[in-house]
Amino acid sequence: MAADPNDTSAKESATATTDGAVETSGADTAVADETKASTPTVSSVRLKPAELIREFETAQLKTDLPEIYVGDTVRVGVRISEGNKERVQPYEGVVIAKRHGGLNQTITVRRIFQGIGVERVFMLHSPQVASIKVERRGKVRRAKLFYLRERVGKATRVKQRFDR
Repeated sequence: MAADPNDTSAKESATATTDGAVETSGADTAVADETKASTPTVSSVRLKPAELIREFETAQLKTDLPEIYVGDTVRVGVRISEGNKERVQPYEGVVIAKRHGGLNQTITVRRIFQGIGVERVFMLHSPQVASIKVERRGKVRRAKLFYLRERVGKATRVKQRFDR
């Protein structure tokens, strides 16, 4: 059964007990006031679920991301934990797709490893992504570069762009 949000009897009794504990003596009052000031106050305003989710997502967004475009060659530092050790492994390749927006924004990075094309999808705001650095800008006229999957060798190169 849901509690009535207009019912203030529980709030009044809680403040009455804390007020009663504070009024014991002068020295205790100063200590109690300091502890009250150091504890975070909880807002009694109830947020709607959508607002709560939006507020949480904006708190999780990274602010130090560079401008990434499709066709750019990027180096993504990926956090890898092996046992109790953690290290950052670089993954360098061409961005062939960007998807979604906000907290769920992803990029697909393609690279050639031992003659085989490898693609990884990275969530930009994930804690697994330690860093992203743009190595070179690419000059492309497509939003998705999936045609690079069929190309082999030097045909997979993307022209460099100097104006960004």
